[in-house]
Amino acid sequence: MTFVKPASSTRRDLLKTASAAVALPLLTRSGQAQAPASAALPRLTGSPVLDSLPPVIEHSRDVHTNPDRVREVAGWMAYEELPMPDYQLPFGIGQGSADDIIDFIMTADAVDTAFTDFSTHTKFQVDYAGRHWSDSDALFACMKRAMDNGFPILDGKFLAQVTRPELARIFAGNIEMPMLDEKMEVWHQVGATLVANYGGRFHNFVRSGPPRLYDNGKGLIDRLVKEFPRFNDVSQYDGHTIKFYKLPQLGIWISYSALRKSSGFPLEDIDKMTAFADYIVPVGLRLMGITSYSEKLENAINSYSLIPRDSAWEVEIRAHCIYATALLCEEINKKRSPENKIIIPQIDARLWLPYHTTSWPHHLTKTIMY
Repeated sequence: MTFVKPASSTRRDLLKTASAAVALPLLTRSGQAQAPASAALPRLTGSPVLDSLPPVIEHSRDVHTNPDRVREVAGWMAYEELPMPDYQLPFGIGQGSADDIIDFIMTADAVDTAFTDFSTHTKFQVDYAGRHWSDSDALFACMKRAMDNGFPILDGKFLAQVTRPELARIFAGNIEMPMLDEKMEVWHQVGATLVANYGGRFHNFVRSGPPRLYDNGKGLIDRLVKEFPRFNDVSQYDGHTIKFYKLPQLGIWISYSALRKSSGFPLEDIDKMTAFADYIVPVGLRLMGITSYSEKLENAINSYSLIPRDSAWEVEIRAHCIYATALLCEEINKKRSPENKIIIPQIDARLWLPYHTTSWPHHLTKTIMY
């Protein structure tokens, strides 16, 4: 079955096509997993992100993946459709131009982070085009509204010099956009690099290298994390560098999804994409009993305590998110025919949508990385 979304589709609409009924939670509010003890954890390789995870997965102190539960979930999830998405940018953005679509998605991706006020827990929201938008959908709406009002927000020269009052106007909503100063600094850095090296546009960056995520330092992800510091999403854990690459992967994935049918964004190694380790997917894994947390970490999350960026807790949550989704994908593919094999972002989408609106608490970390 082919899913074609209308022009008003959002990222949430994109993910709806990849989501079926939500599994019943296997946890109580006490956070105790109703699952058997974990068996030995297999090593997963195949991308720089997965290759970096073993020091965390094998030595975690507060987060654990249960492979028995992974196989149990795979036993029924394998028979869901789990389709590849076909995404169209909302509001008529791009109007069929692949370059404009890439510019919009990647410019938004650079600041696609932190939409909840860390003090009040109020989500950023905005009204535009007769609808109410929140989270990353509100980011897209604000950017299109800015374009309507004459702001050249896809131009690196504008991004490199945008002022705080201009940014406050662009992102005017129910509350001040969280981490507005950090977002301004990100656009300044990104814009300066685009102007210096790529004629001010992200599509020139994309077209200037091979159509691969990784290619001995020349691939899209290779270059994004090297040339744009805001995309170098790594943390240290017991002396090891752990690679997450959430936003560089997400921007490339959404661009690929939007242009896949028209072949406007070819990628030869899309199978090397991992999950996008954020706040929400770990919740889905937790509620399905695939991962479990120590009582101390569970209490910190349930009480909305801030978990510092690069702390052992944050690194373990994100690493097990990537590892568990990769393991689930592997187990699902064992049960599917060759023509129905899936890739990890399809699992990420399957978990993100139903748990995006859950009332179950997620960890809170103040960061520009997700």
